[in-house]
Amino acid sequence: MKSEQAVQQALQLKASKMGARLWRNNVGVLFDDRGVPIRYGLCNETSQENKNLKSSDLIGITPVTITPDMVGRTVGVFTAYECKKEGWYYTGNNREKAQLAFINLVQQLGGRGGFVNE
Repeated sequence: MKSEQAVQQALQLKASKMGARLWRNNVGVLFDDRGVPIRYGLCNETSQENKNLKSSDLIGITPVTITPDMVGRTVGVFTAYECKKEGWYYTGNNREKAQLAFINLVQQLGGRGGFVNE
């Protein structure tokens, strides 16, 4: 059974072979030497935002050639994939709901995204 990390790496390799690029999106908070929190990662400007909208593990760009009025031009489509270990299934816990909310937002705005477990 593949771990989450193995799924991520396989997806990054596959995406790259298809011309897309995916990068690891680490999200969290650290404290500086004064104790001031420094938040990093997408959708993590506040703890409340991160509670409700958890950005995906892999963020990137997928090239898409569009037609007919822009024939020959390539546009980059925002791409976001939440990686899970092989065999995982959606249970609807709070974390998964917040991850799904981000994926739904990406898709509603024309991007590509989803959960990946293989």
